[in-house]
Amino acid sequence: MNSRVAAAPAGAQRVLIASTAMLAFISFWRAAAIVLNDMGSSAFYAGAIAEHFVGKTAPWFILAIMVLSYAVRSMYIESCSMFVRGGVYRVVKEAMGTTLAKFSVSALMFDYILTGPISGVSAGLYLTGLLNELLVYFHFSFVLPMNYTAAFFAILVTIYFWWENIKGIPESSEKALRIMYVTTVMVVLMIAWAGYTLWVRGAHLPPLPRLSTIVYADDALGWLKFTSLPYTFGLIGILIGLGHSVLAMSGEETMAQVYREIEHPKLKNLEKAGFLIFVYSIIFTAGVAFFVVMIIPDAVRKDFFDNPIGGLAMYLAGPLYLRLAFRAFIAVVGTLMLAGAVNTAIVGSNGVLNRVSEDGILPHWFRHPHRRFGTSHRILNLVVILQLFTIILSRGDIFVLGEAYAFGVMWSFAMKGLAVLVLRFKQPGVREFRVPLNFKIGKVDLPIGLGLITLTLVALCLINLFTKQVATLSGVSFTLIFFAIFSITERASKKTATEHAELDQFNLEAGENLTPETLGVRPGNVLAMVRNTNTLYNLGAVLDRTDPHKQDVVLLHLRFLQNTGASEYELTHDQLFSLEEQKLFTRALEIAEKKGKTIHLAVAAATDKWDAILRAAQSLKSTAVVLGASPNNPVIEEARIAGLAWERLPEPRPLLTLQIYFPSGQEHVFYLGPHAPHLTPNEVDLLHGIWLELSSEVAPDEIHHHDIIHFALEELQQELDDSRRKEVVNRLKEHLQGIKSRRAPALR
Repeated sequence: MNSRVAAAPAGAQRVLIASTAMLAFISFWRAAAIVLNDMGSSAFYAGAIAEHFVGKTAPWFILAIMVLSYAVRSMYIESCSMFVRGGVYRVVKEAMGTTLAKFSVSALMFDYILTGPISGVSAGLYLTGLLNELLVYFHFSFVLPMNYTAAFFAILVTIYFWWENIKGIPESSEKALRIMYVTTVMVVLMIAWAGYTLWVRGAHLPPLPRLSTIVYADDALGWLKFTSLPYTFGLIGILIGLGHSVLAMSGEETMAQVYREIEHPKLKNLEKAGFLIFVYSIIFTAGVAFFVVMIIPDAVRKDFFDNPIGGLAMYLAGPLYLRLAFRAFIAVVGTLMLAGAVNTAIVGSNGVLNRVSEDGILPHWFRHPHRRFGTSHRILNLVVILQLFTIILSRGDIFVLGEAYAFGVMWSFAMKGLAVLVLRFKQPGVREFRVPLNFKIGKVDLPIGLGLITLTLVALCLINLFTKQVATLSGVSFTLIFFAIFSITERASKKTATEHAELDQFNLEAGENLTPETLGVRPGNVLAMVRNTNTLYNLGAVLDRTDPHKQDVVLLHLRFLQNTGASEYELTHDQLFSLEEQKLFTRALEIAEKKGKTIHLAVAAATDKWDAILRAAQSLKSTAVVLGASPNNPVIEEARIAGLAWERLPEPRPLLTLQIYFPSGQEHVFYLGPHAPHLTPNEVDLLHGIWLELSSEVAPDEIHHHDIIHFALEELQQELDDSRRKEVVNRLKEHLQGIKSRRAPALR
């Protein structure tokens, strides 16, 4: 989404160009790719980490987590249907207040700060494993240290995607989509080859989870190892297994952050992306977990916990050289996808901290757009610095990162579920989407599905609190530190807060002309005029009717100059772009975000309303001008003044459609310049009847409908030129009075 403050037509004394953090709306394919780079990447390590903690039953827990993730995704879709910028912070704040919202977002940031490092390190492990195998193959006497090399690679990947996000989400989403193309090829090959292997050798499913089959590692029980609960209560064992498998459910919050960027139709595209993510993660993440346990022998499987899919490749049926080639392909794809998850973590973190900053929790200084790219570079810098520090601190130990990760993701999910549940009762209005399984008893709605999801998430939070010591200690510490930082910066921000604080931030620079080139729009665009934040209904109407792939929408706000005799008073920088324009632009961006369509914003100085509007339309090569109804003039009078202003335009004058909207949605359409009249069915019937009657009279000469219109117009013109002019005008007035009651109000 581009926004610019551009040149005033005719007589402007001051021009500014503004840009803000740009939204370039993306398809549901790209949105799904961004999330899958995180969620799908967990297939490369989640199953192995889960098996490390709970034994061979791990694939069933991974499968259950994938199903739970789909339920959690429906919860996120419901929250997005209420709030375009509907991440954890906004939803929890609306439901339960600022304090719990700050706690939720603090826990969520712990998730994001760890997601990047764990994915980057895992990518480094896959790549380092491949390099070491090549070194052995070529008889080199040294090998690369796994953890340290992986950490170094993770640092490089993090820095790379930091720069891609500085340039903007279109760059990073394109990278994510390309990564998913390559990954899909690998997934198809892996499923086909693993299926063939099981068909040749026979298949045995992993044991179902029960007290007798769950085998806990020494570090799997945390503080519960001092009790008998994990060995005597099956539900406790199930929850422990699920708690050690939640790594497979990362990426959900990123979907809420990316929702702001999804194109029209927004919610439908989010639902498509959610279903695509579910299908892909079930096939890939859960499928890998099962294949690894079913194909790699028990005696050697532990040797591949840092590289499970690579180990799977080596135990497939087939020639060794093919398995080695596939092993190399997996290492490359794993490196790409896991690196893509680093990008997803940065995208999500950026979105979360932007929402926090918009609400005054962080100083709005953080949201200042990059001078060249328009992105919130200061937030990106903060996130990446924290991620780099985490990589260095972990020294590339994937199990330390994996155990610590669970705290943030589960508590943020649980708080989100509780908040959406509270909003069902606090704001019981109609939703575009609701989590299924809703029942009504009398006047009371019972959200059974949403309640079960929330209860499950809270239960997993509690079990992880006691079984994951590293996650609990590090997560609580990190959350409290971030919570304290948010609380301190919130107080400081409120002391220095102005009306600008919660508005979108804009870069400002001098501009020259209002042209398609300066605004980055195509000829044939629609020019929508706006006065203030209360009269933006015409923008919503235009966006509903416009396909942004075919036609651009320019929103223009006029700042009027004061006439002082023969000269004009020059507006200062702050007068041309003041708080009024910032509020107006912020509100316009919100509407465009909700519609999922791009707009281009402009403000221009002017002395006369219609001269300025039509000269702007002429300069921009617009085909339509859209505005709200004037509070001062009737629609007909506005159209008449617009027509006179059109006549004053320099040649060549453009043919323009003038559309005037009322808050009720009623539309009046006028045509400026020579144009074919809009004939009603009655008028068409009248013309056709005259043609039928005259065609026989003039035979054998040929006559067409347009000949009759041409003849009638020439006769009328002749009557206006002679002494009958007054009589003709009086007859025309009588005709207009006669049809006034049945004239279509939407078209003139």
